[in-house]
Amino acid sequence: MKKLPEYIKFLLYLPRMPFLMLIRLYQKTFSPDHGPVKRFFPHGYCQFYPSCSEYGHQAIKKYGLLIGIPKAIWRVLRCNPWSAGGIDLP
Repeated sequence: MKKLPEYIKFLLYLPRMPFLMLIRLYQKTFSPDHGPVKRFFPHGYCQFYPSCSEYGHQAIKKYGLLIGIPKAIWRVLRCNPWSAGGIDLP
């Protein structure tokens, strides 16, 4: 299989950037696991590892928008009080 040139990789990665930046903005501002309110939850708030926002970031970065967004949504839907939580990698 041929390796893609770097400029093609960049063009394929470009549509993901706004979504990845929005997730990072959420993490820096409102997230109880990553933001300024983290000091109130020293052991973490999310029952999953990585947190749902980090999972979404990794999934979109790895799989792209068409697969990464549904994976992130499915993860958020599973995050509820009746879920056992645990380690869940994209």
